[in-house]
Amino acid sequence: MRSAGRHIVVLVLAVAAAAAAALCWSQVVNMVEVAPVTEGQPATASAVYDPPMMLLTLLLATTAGVLTVLGLAGMRRAVTHPTLDTNTP
Repeated sequence: MRSAGRHIVVLVLAVAAAAAAALCWSQVVNMVEVAPVTEGQPATASAVYDPPMMLLTLLLATTAGVLTVLGLAGMRRAVTHPTLDTNTP
């Protein structure tokens, strides 16, 4: 039971990393106003992406995925104990 608790903590950390990745992703893009090319034309909006924030989002999403796999695999291993005899080939 003790190892199952450890895997639950890993899954909680995975959820926290996924939430942090979603929060970072919402901060990646900024809209800026671009001056018109010629006189008399309207100004336009352009999206500017922040590369360090994109990298942080990617790392957090990857960490969340790895922690999810480790937590679920560990819980599955903790629940299913094979009862094989040592003499079984």
